Order: sequence, then C-alpha cells, then structure tokens
Amino acid sequence: MDIAVLGALDVRERGTSVTPTAPKPRQVLALLALHADRVVPVASLVEELWGRTPPRSARTTLQTYILQLRELIDAALPADDPRTAKDVLSTSPGGYLLNTAGGASDVREFERQAGLGYRAMDAGDFAGAARELRDALALWTGSALADVQTGPQLEIQRQRLEETRLCALDQRIEADLRLGRHRELLAELTVLVNRHRTHENLHGQFMLALHRSGRRSEALEAYQRLRNALVRELGLEPSSALRRLQRSILTASPEPALHPVPAGSGERFSRLS
Repeated sequence: MDIAVLGALDVRERGTSVTPTAPKPRQVLALLALHADRVVPVASLVEELWGRTPPRSARTTLQTYILQLRELIDAALPADDPRTAKDVLSTSPGGYLLNTAGGASDVREFERQAGLGYRAMDAGDFAGAARELRDALALWTGSALADVQTGPQLEIQRQRLEETRLCALDQRIEADLRLGRHRELLAELTVLVNRHRTHENLHGQFMLALHRSGRRSEALEAYQRLRNALVRELGLEPSSALRRLQRSILTASPEPALHPVPAGSGERFSRLS
C-alpha cells in the first residue's frame, strides 16, 4: 500500500485508489494512514470524528466507516493476493491498524531525506544539504491533507507536518545562502516573508540575501516590516540575533551568524524576555 498525505490524500493498494470520497471515511483513512503500521486507538478515531462529545452511536458508526474502507480495499486486491481486506485494515485490541506491507509513504521518505540534509548541514556539506533538502521538499504537492476535513487529531498532525516542512525549507535556504546563491533566493524569499510575517529566520535570510545583492536599504526595510509585525501581532521585539544582523547591515560590519541552533532542531531565533 502506497500512502501520500503531503498534499491531497491518496492511498493506493497495488496502484488502485482506496481513498473514499465521503468526508468522514476520508478522515478515518487519513488518521490510519498517518499512523500506518501502528494501532490507532478507537478513542482517537472517535475524537477525530466527533470531538469530545461523540454521539452514543459513535462506535457503531465508526465500524460502518471501517467496513466501507475494507470494501474499497477488497475491490483493489488482485484475485491472486492471499491477503484479505481485514489483513490490510486489521482490528487490533482497542483499535485498528493499516498494514502497508512495506509500501511507500511520502511522509517517511520526506523525513528520511530531510534527515540526510540536516546531517549534511552539520557536517558542513552545504551542497549536499541543499540537494537532499530540495529533494525532500519536492515530495510536497500542496498543504498536508489539503483535501481532508480535519478534526482535533488530524489538525495536530497537519500542523506538525507543516512545521517540519518549514524547518526543512529554512535549512535548505540556509544551505543555498552558504553557497552564495543569494540572488537566486530573492524571489522565493519575497513570497515566503509575506506568507510568514513573523518568522524571524526567513526574514533574517531575506535581509542577508538583499544585503549581499547590494540592496542594503531594502534589507533594512525588511527588518522594519518584521519588527512592526512582531510588535503588532505578538507584542514582541525582534530577537537579539536579528538586531545584531540589522546593526551589521547598518554599519557594513561582518555579518553575524544567523543560526545559533543546530540544523534540523526546528528552533527559531531566541526571543527577548
């Protein structure tokens, strides 16, 4: 079974889609797919579908959705396959398990390639890091679970995936900056800082790319826009690292390090207390 969630939900058994069109069964399949080869408790599935106040018929209705998914799986299994739909989507004590039988998962592949990129960054291999992280990010075809209605369980997973994507993107840009690709990054960073108005690393990278491209005044304007957004939306001043970068641009001093934390940690600039 092949699973794709980094964009639209697409689950296939032997190349045949087993993704339902109805919203609730799609939620069930999405949660099972995100935890593929692990048991998903019935309680988690019920909370995903109905929140903290499920109807009395919740477990019976969930069983109906499981049956609908098994019917789709059964139709996709070749006649000579010894497995049954209950083998692929099995009932376990307290929950259900989606068995991929070693199939592909875009999340697992993304995490594998991003991990290679982070290790390359730590080793100072910026060309290798940029390549691995670019390949990892290419697995995304849109926002995670873009066409799935999300309840509390899926929303947590969706946000987690988007954060891992942003972290990989941040590190890939950092690698490209280390390779002197500042001019090539300007268009991409222009879009990103408008989309993420309070993300300090991205703004710091944008400032560096502008400054190194001979656009000093625009780099300082980018800092001011970020500061205004931070104060207005979060009640915070820019971090000390970003203020040092702004001062270095003002005085044309050597640029301070942008990343005081290890590659792949997911942390951003430290905040002022």
